[in-house]
Amino acid sequence: MRARIICAAVLVGAALAVVASTASGGTAATNSITVWLQTDADKDNWKAIIRAATTQFQRDHPGVAVDVQFQTWGNHLQKFDATLAGGNAPDVIEMGNTEMTKYMAAGAFQDITSDRGSFANSSTWLDGLAAAGRFGGKLYGVPYYAGSRVVTYRTDLFRAAKLKVPTSLAEFTVAAKKLGARNDTRGFSPVYVAGTDWYVAMGFVYDHGGAIAKQVSGKWKGTLASPRSIAGLTAYRNFFLAASRASKTTDETHPNPYDVYAQGRAASMVGPGWFSCCVGDKYKATTGQFVMPSRTKGQPMPGFLGGSLLAVPVGANKSLAVDWIKAYTSNASMQGLRAIGNIPNTTSLLGNTVFERAARRSWFVPTAKNWVNVENGNILRNMLDQILTGKLSVRQAAKSASDNITSVLNA
Repeated sequence: MRARIICAAVLVGAALAVVASTASGGTAATNSITVWLQTDADKDNWKAIIRAATTQFQRDHPGVAVDVQFQTWGNHLQKFDATLAGGNAPDVIEMGNTEMTKYMAAGAFQDITSDRGSFANSSTWLDGLAAAGRFGGKLYGVPYYAGSRVVTYRTDLFRAAKLKVPTSLAEFTVAAKKLGARNDTRGFSPVYVAGTDWYVAMGFVYDHGGAIAKQVSGKWKGTLASPRSIAGLTAYRNFFLAASRASKTTDETHPNPYDVYAQGRAASMVGPGWFSCCVGDKYKATTGQFVMPSRTKGQPMPGFLGGSLLAVPVGANKSLAVDWIKAYTSNASMQGLRAIGNIPNTTSLLGNTVFERAARRSWFVPTAKNWVNVENGNILRNMLDQILTGKLSVRQAAKSASDNITSVLNA
């Protein structure tokens, strides 16, 4: 479920050319299927859920064996490319959400659009995961489980300032100003957010009903210059200037927010929920987490989800693969995953934990084959740099970025 885009499209294309010449469409009778899951699931309590799903699958397909193989995030794409080239790809593969687009665009997965209605809770899948499995109006990936972004904070500093957990962006802004006034040490941030952290900034855009880009008549169109997107970017600028004393031009890994927090230089930070692991021994006992609040009181701000999807590679037995995925993403399986601390793939099963409440509203980047060029070109980071430093107005920077995105996505 981590953001990894490793192999070049040309290599994927070459591998698929071999598959196209050797595969029979993946519909021939077989007595076994192979499933690739990540090592996150290689735990006793998780494997029990896998076994239960497989047992359910085998009730409908007696005699069909299921070979579940655990892969690692670091090399699973290289191994997948090799199986595509060799014509022996797995029947089901787990993919990180940010890995999907390159492979969907290259034709590595089978179209499962016609099966969508047969998957449990398909009408209530988490938006950010569901979007990652769609390409060109078709479905190629089924949401599996997610990881959300939240605010990790110093409970002691909030308590000393007599602050409650904010339930709206306005309340959070007021709290940040109060924390800043009480802790005016140079370099201390009430809310640590790196200036060009576009994952945080785009949450403000989507909170205002804006978007990065949309498809219009088969073409991509950058939409950051729309009134709603500009309102979101303006809200981000205002919040950053009021709450964060981080560099306006740095990104979210130089330094890592949790390192700043562990050094005692932040009252809170916005990022993935796992940031709580790295707050330092000194602050573990006084660290809590809450939902990043929306401009609408009581709602979470839309967040960029981490997460995994399940896909059916070309050459695989589509019918059996789809049926196994149905069993593994059933209500029973999702409830089991939730019970061991994961976020299920549907809003209908979300509980009231901080992570689950944060996952109720989410967004994903445009699933365009050239999206990686937008990231590599730092288009969003440059726009945020221009906005926060005042080099350009919000409207000017957004217009430039939108035009650039339109050009790159349609290249």
